[in-house]
Amino acid sequence: METTAPDPRFTAEIPRRAGESPRPRDGRTLAGLFADLWRETTTLVHEEAELAKADMSDKVNQVVTGTGSIAAGGGVLFGGFIVLLLAAVNGLAMVLPTEYAPWLAPLIVGAVVMIIGWALVAAGRRELKARNLRPIRSMESLRRDGRLVKEHLQ
Repeated sequence: METTAPDPRFTAEIPRRAGESPRPRDGRTLAGLFADLWRETTTLVHEEAELAKADMSDKVNQVVTGTGSIAAGGGVLFGGFIVLLLAAVNGLAMVLPTEYAPWLAPLIVGAVVMIIGWALVAAGRRELKARNLRPIRSMESLRRDGRLVKEHLQ
C-alpha cells in the first residue's frame, strides 16, 4: 500500500499573535465563519420553507381540482345508476304478473339494492374500527427507537 506525504498547505501552522483566535487561510476568523454558517443556514431553511409552501400550494390546487372532478363524476355516475335501477324495475315488471308489477318490481329491486348497500356499509365499518386504524408500524418503530436510546444511555 502506497502512502503519500500530507499536503503542506493543510498542515502548516498559521502564525498568529498571542490571544488571537485562529484564522483560516482566507483571513476570516472562526467567529466570522460561524456567523457565515448561521446566516447561510438560516437562508437555506427560509428558502426551503418557501419552496415547501409553494409546493404545498400546488398540491392543494391539485387536490381541489381532483375533488371537483370526482364530485362531478360521482353525480353523473349516481344519475346513471338511478336510470339503470329504473330499467331494472321496468324489466322485472315485464316478467311479473301485471296486477303485481307496478309495486312488486320496485320493491324487489329496492330490496336487492338495499341489501347490497348494507353489506358495503358493514364492510366499511369493519375496516374503520379503531383497532384497525392504529399506526402499528410507526408505533413499533418508536418502541424500537426508545429501546435503542435507553441502551445508549446506560
